[in-house]
Amino acid sequence: MGNEMSPLQKHRAEYRPELPPWLQGTAVKVEYGDAAIAADGADAHVIRRAFPHTYGQRLAHFLPKTANAPDATVITEHPAVRVGVVFSGRQSPGGHNVVWGLYNAINSHNPSSELIGFLGGTDGLFAQKTLEITEEVFSSYKNQGGYYMLGRTRDQIRTTEQVKAAMTTCQALKLDALVIIGGVTSNTDAAQLAETFAESKCSTKVVGVPVTLNGDLKNQFVETTVGFDTICKVNSQLISNVCTDALSAEKYYYFIRLMGRKASHVALECALQSHPNMVLLGEEVAASKLTISDITKQICDAVQARAEKDKYHGVILIPEGLVESIPELYALLQEIHGLHDKGVFIENISSHLSPWASALFDFLPPFIRKQLLLHPESDDSAQLSQVAQQFSL
Repeated sequence: MGNEMSPLQKHRAEYRPELPPWLQGTAVKVEYGDAAIAADGADAHVIRRAFPHTYGQRLAHFLPKTANAPDATVITEHPAVRVGVVFSGRQSPGGHNVVWGLYNAINSHNPSSELIGFLGGTDGLFAQKTLEITEEVFSSYKNQGGYYMLGRTRDQIRTTEQVKAAMTTCQALKLDALVIIGGVTSNTDAAQLAETFAESKCSTKVVGVPVTLNGDLKNQFVETTVGFDTICKVNSQLISNVCTDALSAEKYYYFIRLMGRKASHVALECALQSHPNMVLLGEEVAASKLTISDITKQICDAVQARAEKDKYHGVILIPEGLVESIPELYALLQEIHGLHDKGVFIENISSHLSPWASALFDFLPPFIRKQLLLHPESDDSAQLSQVAQQFSL
């Protein structure tokens, strides 16, 4: 975005989101013990073993101004802090407003506090490419959505070299905290980074903010992720337009692919808001172990049933993660990724597959075979957004 703002952008910039009541007070109630951590049974044991230095930390509740909590601690002193912030993972609506809220929070407590943004995502974090975020710098990004003020990356903070580079940056810039804004993978990295920093006695605190349109990071404390509500409303409006077009033309079937890798939350929420004729959920496909043939039959049966009622149109929603939810396709992708790791050239992968995987691979249309051979993403998952969701009848 250039220096000149459109009338719409100016109007949006004037809106000031309301701060939730639970974040308006200065009283803080602190809980002690492992009860503060949302993990039970075997999971608790696994997490405690993986995060011995950060598991079981005290949980702080911000209390509203009207709360009567005699056992709460009232914070009266707010020393100046230096906080770093980085965008990591896929872009999502609301990223800029998270930075805006962070800037307002640290400056409302102490105007001498500094917010340092890292340019270009985690690559900028490793290379110490920074931008000091001020009111003047941030003025044109309020309520504008996107990640483009700082830029983003899908790289991870996972390898030993990456973790060391992140720690070096935090120590060199004397950061009191590093805020990582991203999805499941990014918050997993944030948790591991916090553990490593605690073990190394690095004074920088690591904070993960769940910002992902997939809506797959939530618990009893986090109702949903930043961006999920926006993406569902926008997509539902578009899907409703397509439904109207299908109803008007009376001769088309629309297959709409939506975001959602491991979770089909976006597809489900959009289906509830827009009422398409059919929605396929990856979780149901995986739980029922449906094959490509099963899914194809379901779609064909629905089309036939509507045709018998003289309805020759419809809208079907498909999450991008459906490919990995189909057992035989998931197994095929695992074999392909294993051959990638062994350095087998793409041109020769088919001949290295097991007999059943080779037969399935040859059954698929050429363009889908090409898409399945794309090199995995940084988290070792398939590039599902590049794979066409089509099934051979």
